[in-house]
Amino acid sequence: MNTDVVITCAVTGSGATQDKHPDLPKTPAQIADSAVEAAKAGAAIVHIHVREDDGTPCRDPKKFKEVCDRVRDSGVDVVLNLTAGMGGDLTLGPPEDPMAISQAETDMAPWSERLDHVRECLPEICTLDCGTMNFGNGNYIMTNTPPMLRALAKGMQDIGVKPEVEVFDTGHLWLAKQLHAEGLLSDPPLFQLCLGIPYGAEANTTAMKAMADMMPANANWSGFGISRMQMPMVAQAVLLGGNVRVGLEDNLYLDRGVFATNAQLVARARQIIELMGARVCTPEEARQKFALKKLV
Repeated sequence: MNTDVVITCAVTGSGATQDKHPDLPKTPAQIADSAVEAAKAGAAIVHIHVREDDGTPCRDPKKFKEVCDRVRDSGVDVVLNLTAGMGGDLTLGPPEDPMAISQAETDMAPWSERLDHVRECLPEICTLDCGTMNFGNGNYIMTNTPPMLRALAKGMQDIGVKPEVEVFDTGHLWLAKQLHAEGLLSDPPLFQLCLGIPYGAEANTTAMKAMADMMPANANWSGFGISRMQMPMVAQAVLLGGNVRVGLEDNLYLDRGVFATNAQLVARARQIIELMGARVCTPEEARQKFALKKLV
């Protein structure tokens, strides 16, 4: 069991949730304010995506910069974790014509462009989605080939930002361990177990334990489950020696039929952790634990 737990709050995500939650953070000001509120509630790390003002996901470096500046100017200490997953989105055509690729839903960018906002903002952490997978029941494929990932990982090393390796299934973890063996993930590596997304690993004890058991010996890791499995996976991650992630990216509800805020989800996770006899780490403790560099 982990008795010193880092909470990450994933503030808004890039899913089509803008019409499912009345107060989902969308603008840079709303995302930054929600991140600060989550930090005050106990989140040591905030994981940031950005959106257009109408809620449409985007990867505009100016919006990332505005969010980061607002959080930093707030006077509230929190570790910044920016997504670098955008730009690996491929939506094929229907089964009878798969090469009729949806231009509106496809966003495949050169690896270097996917790190433009990371170079601009210099967060302590950015994400590395370590694999390709079916993502839901449609024709969308999260696309990250081994050559893409090697280029992204080396780019993150050159910038000096710690990659948080997002693993959605055991094969992703296998590939991540290969990148680590090649020296492309600096020690100690940092992993996030992303459970419950169709069709990666399910959000259950068996899957989380199997993946935790596959970690390199010196790895730090967090884990989460989506939707109603968010809080059960908080307890499970702590019991297995990991850290936790909650937030509106992964779950919109505090209780059945009750929309949540990010701060409320962090407070609920903190309550679970403390009732288990563990404690919640501060941002500075998280930096020490995960070997993070505060570049700004």
